[in-house]
Amino acid sequence: MPNLMLLILQIGVIIAAARCIGLLFRKFQQPQVIGEIVAGLLLGPSLLGHVSPALSAQLFPPASLGALNAISQVGLMIYMFLVGLELDLKKLRSLGNTAVVISQVSIVVPFLLGILIALFLYPRLSDSSVRFIAFALFMGAAMSVTAFPVLARILTDRKLLTTEVGTVSIACAAVDDVSAWCILAGIIALLRADEGQFSLLLTLGALVFYLIVMIYVASPLLRRLETSYLRGGLSFDMIAVIILVLLASGWVTEWLGVHALFGAFFAGVISPKNKEFAREVSSRFEPLTVVLMLPLFFALTGLRTNVSLISGYTMWFYCLLIIFVAIAGKLGGAMIAARVKGMPWRESAAIGLLMNTRGLVELVILNIGLDMGVLSPTLFSMMVLMALTTTFMATPLLHWVYPEHMLRSREQPEIKDVAFEQAELKGV
Repeated sequence: MPNLMLLILQIGVIIAAARCIGLLFRKFQQPQVIGEIVAGLLLGPSLLGHVSPALSAQLFPPASLGALNAISQVGLMIYMFLVGLELDLKKLRSLGNTAVVISQVSIVVPFLLGILIALFLYPRLSDSSVRFIAFALFMGAAMSVTAFPVLARILTDRKLLTTEVGTVSIACAAVDDVSAWCILAGIIALLRADEGQFSLLLTLGALVFYLIVMIYVASPLLRRLETSYLRGGLSFDMIAVIILVLLASGWVTEWLGVHALFGAFFAGVISPKNKEFAREVSSRFEPLTVVLMLPLFFALTGLRTNVSLISGYTMWFYCLLIIFVAIAGKLGGAMIAARVKGMPWRESAAIGLLMNTRGLVELVILNIGLDMGVLSPTLFSMMVLMALTTTFMATPLLHWVYPEHMLRSREQPEIKDVAFEQAELKGV
């Protein structure tokens, strides 16, 4: 049974650290979420556990982390639901050929490079208990992620949402988000099928049935909520129905061996896309999720990240290699694809930098990999540093590559609405 007083203290310390360091990072024109991630790392063995092991053991004893983890996982489900809610697949179909090509290249190139680096890292940072195919596919998926909400926040801060760079980037990131989660769902289904929970064919068949039910049963139910909302606003009963659909979807996908987060994400995808309805739902869920639950997840990630495991020249070489490959695949792939499609080098480089941000979405995937035993604690720590580096570098390099006086005002009407809807996830 969890110690309530300790749980309250842990939550208070985490929120205070996340807000203070997050605000500090904002003063340096970085998205606040980066500061919150760093706060989580500072509370873990990388700093607090190293400087004061006794205090760390008292504040975050391993036996007490179960309650924090449960709360953070529910928060992540709500977060992924909001991400899915903000995606309008009908509008994404209207994207131009440029955005489609860039998005696909920015997934395929880093995915393939991730598989290639897995060939080198597998005998050095993994063992025979992990199948190489699982290790390689997971590395590929981790390398191909773009942190969609962080990117939207950077575009909003830089007033780039209505420029060609902004509209193309936000559209590509939306496609990347959907693609990455579909790839990850397939990898998890494959891994858990090997564990004997379900056969792969049975899992795939059940997933198809689940998708049919969500599209033809759950989606019409949620559309009724939209109709009721237009008549009289968003009531508590309607919020309760949304939460129940979200939880039921997550429960089913977790039971099928895919992951609860995929179910929560898909529940958001099939939800009504009326602007006012989506904005109202986001405004109800967002404060508690962003201020309370996501910092708990960052703290847990920090408690699982131990930079001291990366010791010696060899380990740091592996870490730098991972960072280099991640940047080359995502930034390089998106930049070259944009240039091939006729965009100037400056705009192409800006798109590459934006697509290279990984942030929270990457941390979610890495934690799944650690939980499933695909990533070792050492490799997990390296990948977390990669996620931080690629996200941190975006804003300062964007100021250099695409300064204020170079901003363009070529608005893209079809993509503009999507971009502004995505930026509603403030603070993340």
